[in-house]
Amino acid sequence: MADLSRIFKAYDVRGVVPDELDEEAAEAVGAAFVEVTDAAAMVMAYDMRPSSVPLAAAFARGATSRGADVVNAGLGSTDLLYYASGALGLPGVMFTASHNPARYNGMKMCRAGAVPVGADTGLTEIRDRAAELLAAGLGGVPGKGEVTRRDLLTDYAGHLKSLVDLSGIRPLKVVVDAGNGMGGYTVPPVFQGLPIELTALYFELDGTFPNHEANPLEPANLRDLQQAVVDRGADIGLAFDGDADRCWVIDENGESVSPSTITSLVAVRELARHPGATVIHNLITSQGVPEIVAEHGGVPVRTRVGHSFIKAEMARTGAVFGGEHSAHYYFRDFWFADSGMLAALHVLAALGEQDRPLSETLSPYARYAASGELNSTVSDQGAALDRVRATFSGREGVRFDELDGLTVTGSGWWFNLRPSNTEPLLRLNAEATDENMMATVRDEVLAVVRS
Repeated sequence: MADLSRIFKAYDVRGVVPDELDEEAAEAVGAAFVEVTDAAAMVMAYDMRPSSVPLAAAFARGATSRGADVVNAGLGSTDLLYYASGALGLPGVMFTASHNPARYNGMKMCRAGAVPVGADTGLTEIRDRAAELLAAGLGGVPGKGEVTRRDLLTDYAGHLKSLVDLSGIRPLKVVVDAGNGMGGYTVPPVFQGLPIELTALYFELDGTFPNHEANPLEPANLRDLQQAVVDRGADIGLAFDGDADRCWVIDENGESVSPSTITSLVAVRELARHPGATVIHNLITSQGVPEIVAEHGGVPVRTRVGHSFIKAEMARTGAVFGGEHSAHYYFRDFWFADSGMLAALHVLAALGEQDRPLSETLSPYARYAASGELNSTVSDQGAALDRVRATFSGREGVRFDELDGLTVTGSGWWFNLRPSNTEPLLRLNAEATDENMMATVRDEVLAVVRS
């Protein structure tokens, strides 16, 4: 019997198939999901991994055994599932392990309207009930539901394009690396009808990821895209992760663009449509993000790292937009859910509305030198944090806060050091007004952490 405590995480379910997550476990989770959410109907979608179809079918068996009808949207990206949940007003589940290797799979669950289900909002109860069902033996109850197939890809693509005005953009050469993930399925209908000359890299759906991992946060996975942008004289490159909910941008010179820069750009565009609105950013995005939001009349709100915190704060404040340094972008017009594809359309609109190249278009939004996220393996996370705190205590003008890990701010620089929830790691992000100052701060912190 599967040990569900190993695969239920803070925001989703994820594990190795079939060792940690098998069809029996998926069926139990499906039944538990219906019982905990009291869903009369729900929608599901799945990615291209070989294990996704049988796991989704098992989940549907569990859900229908508890009397719920299941709308099967078939292949889709995670943001297509969020669209389905919002447009149909149904709770939903997406079968994916995002950027994890092929042997993994998992589930992302939401309530109707794409409201996330996390450890504090029902996921723990679903885990515990599924464990009870596995221990007792699965069995149906009266009122068996039905499964119906519904293709939502065209509607999804149309909805995204209704949220961004692309009517006047100039012709663009665009290279997209789908990493053999779901971007290869969703990009063509979204781009259809736009003045885009598309070069497609790794659009074949293949959950074994034969070319490279579908994780654009790892620089090695961007190299093919960067080279193709330069070789083809393209205006822009876009990279999606496995479930295509994250999007990474490459400029015309083949240079990687910080998600903080994209956050600032999209925030300015959304504030032009919604003057005075709130914009959410997590605490490791660039200091330039809240500065630019405020300069354009918006209200910046800082949160912890993690989509559950972003979505909760967006709902609380009615924020129009939210961005994370992990290349997740959240939109009020998209049920407060994240969509890398929608962020990509905003970038294409900003680029295509004028004649400057992307690097010049984005230059006003890139103000500081950043380290990127650097991981250090430590035996005692708390002791390492205490050493860093002691090192910087007493320095003139230095401020501390502990919203998420330890953030230390000085004159012209800041860094955040936060522990991983699942590994013996400390994650460092540092930023400063110039490269030399950033490197000095970065190296001092790493020396203390790794001592």
